Amino acid sequence: MAKTENKPLPRLMSPNEVAAATTMSKTLVRILTLEGRFPKPVQIGEKRIAYVRAEVEAWIDERISGRAAA
Repeated sequence: MAKTENKPLPRLMSPNEVAAATTMSKTLVRILTLEGRFPKPVQIGEKRIAYVRAEVEAWIDERISGRAAA
């Protein structure tokens, strides 16, 4: 029987991963970020950004909990 490892998820998410997790396009994520309505990315290279997974997940959780309050 093969062992399964529970590896922790990386702390950073690529724009593609964020788009998939939120079901929004990368363009919409970028617009919401510029408007201050989405977590800001981290510059990890000259031409590369990533989002902090915990911040994105918290943003998603806020949307879910806001549904119940509405």
